[in-house]
Amino acid sequence: MKIVDLDAHCVNPGDLSWDSIRDLGSLTLYERTAPEEVIERAKDADIILINKIAMTADVIAALPKLKYIGELATGYNNIDLKAAAERGIVVTNIPAYSTDSVAQMVFAHILNVANHVDHYAQATRQGVWSRNPDFCYWDTPLIELADKTIGIVGLGHIGMRVAEIAHCFGLHVTAVTSKNVSDLPAWISKSTLEGMLSSADFVTLHCPLTATNRHMINADTLGLMHPGAVLINTGRGPLVNEAAVADALREGRLGAYCADVMSSEPPKADNPLLTCDNAFITPHIAWATKEARQRLMNIATANIKAFIEGNPINTVR
Repeated sequence: MKIVDLDAHCVNPGDLSWDSIRDLGSLTLYERTAPEEVIERAKDADIILINKIAMTADVIAALPKLKYIGELATGYNNIDLKAAAERGIVVTNIPAYSTDSVAQMVFAHILNVANHVDHYAQATRQGVWSRNPDFCYWDTPLIELADKTIGIVGLGHIGMRVAEIAHCFGLHVTAVTSKNVSDLPAWISKSTLEGMLSSADFVTLHCPLTATNRHMINADTLGLMHPGAVLINTGRGPLVNEAAVADALREGRLGAYCADVMSSEPPKADNPLLTCDNAFITPHIAWATKEARQRLMNIATANIKAFIEGNPINTVR
């Protein structure tokens, strides 16, 4: 099998081994591939591996040898599944590989807002504490998480892991979920979106992006949140209307916005959130711990091996 990875750099910038996949066929790696280069680079491939490359119907039609598309991520909205199915091309993804890493990032953001560790560490390097007349000082609010309320939108693998960690911190957990109340732990309260937004101190988004929930966080729904509330988005950027969030931050109607995803990535330089003091944006790295990426590579290898053996797993169609 001829295997081509078209955007290898993000998944493995050089700190992991490709040998497990190389053992399964003739592997060609491209760190990055521009849209106009996709067809030429993939024209002889039986198997292509992608992360963010757009596999449109036109691209798929131009690759007659293609038998398998391996999405090296959980989301696969960059692939035209209908076009792949019409050609009998198997499409797989990597489910649940980054659950712990993304949940960890959610609480990195929450704890940053609650304790401002980086703020105080930088100030200490600049001598602020050394010049202080008292044994300690603080110039920001400091928040204890215990007994606060966290609202979680979506209780898939990541949402449930966030709920478990929140429970350990002593947070009250409320969730917007399709799961039945009888299937939830007693310490999770099921709620409507409106009810959760009006009561939660922290709101964190863990639902897939669909046609019906795009901009689910907008000027109207932000108006339901109390002024000190914190919104966290490690799901998908377009779940929120970023201009409305920026307005709410600047007008003091939202305490903070913490995001690891943006509506366009990388974000445009004029995105209003990039200049908001209480917007804490990380560059889509929640999934990118070495442990999670190694797990991704292991699952990708297993997916390819199963396909070659005629029993594909983790298929998305």
